[in-house]
Amino acid sequence: MQAVREEQSAGPAVSSSDPARLSTDRLMKVFGALEAPLLEEMDGEYASKILRQSFVAADIGARLILSNPLALGIWRSKSFRPVDASVGRGYNTFRQFGRTVHRLPMQTLVAPSRYDGRLAYQLVYRAYHSICGELHVVDELRRLTPDTYLGIGTWGFTPAMRRVPYPFLLEGPVGPYRADVGRARRSYSVEAEVPAFGPGR
Repeated sequence: MQAVREEQSAGPAVSSSDPARLSTDRLMKVFGALEAPLLEEMDGEYASKILRQSFVAADIGARLILSNPLALGIWRSKSFRPVDASVGRGYNTFRQFGRTVHRLPMQTLVAPSRYDGRLAYQLVYRAYHSICGELHVVDELRRLTPDTYLGIGTWGFTPAMRRVPYPFLLEGPVGPYRADVGRARRSYSVEAEVPAFGPGR
């Protein structure tokens, strides 16, 4: 844990004045220069925003899924809490037909990134039952400013699919963590989801 703290606190944060204007390639360069937040730092609700995707179909797909009340709903935020010194948990919040819905739970941990081997705060959806768990979604976060976090989403069934970046932004915390949601997956193995811990799928 001490080694994790030392790497996470080393060096200044790199920021962009407007991440929404940057291409995915540029966002990945920014992401590579950032530091991971501590597990205990990520505690509360963080407002979410989809950023520019690397290709048109991904842009359209992200908005059809995350900004559609007929699908998951209108994506509003992610929320996290530390469970112990090694892992945490979280969920996503949507607005759907006038209701606030908490869904798509995940386990959180700090581990080396699949992109550059440096530490990132990781959101592993396979730990719980959901569509994101079925798709092997893993998000990585690094701190852009003291209250802004650049996220890189991944999903897929092969290592190549799971290296395609889907960027987003979180800001906060803007509110408290509400409550644990979701049903844990009995057969879950973090080694199968995070490359640093195993060969992946």
